[in-house]
Amino acid sequence: MKAWQLTAASGIDALKLNSLAEPKPGLGQVLVRVRATSLNYRDLMVASGRYGGDVPLPLIPLSDGAGEVAAVGEGVTQWKTGDRVAGTFFQNWLTGPVRREAFASALGGSMNGMLAEYVVLAADGVIAIPPHLSFEEAATLPCAALTAWHALVTDGKLAAGQTVLLLGTGGVSMFALQFAKLHGARAIITSSSDEKLARAKALSADETINYRAKPDWEKEVYRLTGKAGADHIIEVGGKDTLPRSLRALALGGTISVIGGVSGFTSEVPLMDILGKSALIRGIYVGSRDMFEAMNRAIAQHRLKPVIDRVFPFADAPAAYRYQESGAHFGKVVITGQ
Repeated sequence: MKAWQLTAASGIDALKLNSLAEPKPGLGQVLVRVRATSLNYRDLMVASGRYGGDVPLPLIPLSDGAGEVAAVGEGVTQWKTGDRVAGTFFQNWLTGPVRREAFASALGGSMNGMLAEYVVLAADGVIAIPPHLSFEEAATLPCAALTAWHALVTDGKLAAGQTVLLLGTGGVSMFALQFAKLHGARAIITSSSDEKLARAKALSADETINYRAKPDWEKEVYRLTGKAGADHIIEVGGKDTLPRSLRALALGGTISVIGGVSGFTSEVPLMDILGKSALIRGIYVGSRDMFEAMNRAIAQHRLKPVIDRVFPFADAPAAYRYQESGAHFGKVVITGQ
């Protein structure tokens, strides 16, 4: 089979397309014919050696992918050949709070991921995809969508009438926008691009802020909310945005820290945390149970993921570079071989 491998943690140029033996499913495993994968900011960090942890090389990258079951291993009764499935980001985080052992089962980081023609996954590490979604759409769900769902719905207990602030127009923010509107919440979104803000508005964002035109965007959030602030903030910026997010937060509000595009080291104003009675919580994807709950909602409301561009399998490095450019709106997808 064909598979892309990171041969060094030195950047996108270390991606190599190789011929490998087709894997075989063992006890409690399934073989998946991968039809589509998608990129996350994490994948750029893994490629450049900025992700940390023990990343085995060479590594088949990408946590997110969808396809069909091609074969089942011994003892597998819940899946059959032809079933349409997506892999779970953590292969062994099935339910309950995250445990340390889950981190060793993270696809595309601690273990081989999805950027191959075929992959072997745990039978409990795949999930049925909503029937109205294509493989390309389903491939966007395992990381970005579930992270947004975990932050706003599972832990955030998002309620109608609350205000959600979304930073940027990447994959997590676009899913958070859709989930916010699904729950009857008000959504404010930031970007440096008026074009992207117009597209977000077309997707039902209630208010938009161009943070280049209004660098003190936290003040604009306060103005738009009648000085109440945002109840939930999806914080993907990190070092440069977290202090401003705290100032934009409502009393008793929640900041879900999901990424650090501007860096992962930040000076946090403690008085703002105390004065706001703020909850700052790290969100790292989610469990299989959360994924199933999210998929039920996606299927019920026939929600469609926002995909910017789809690249062919042979052009995977170009997909990485497009993700790296920051030009994307929503998700960047790679089709199967």
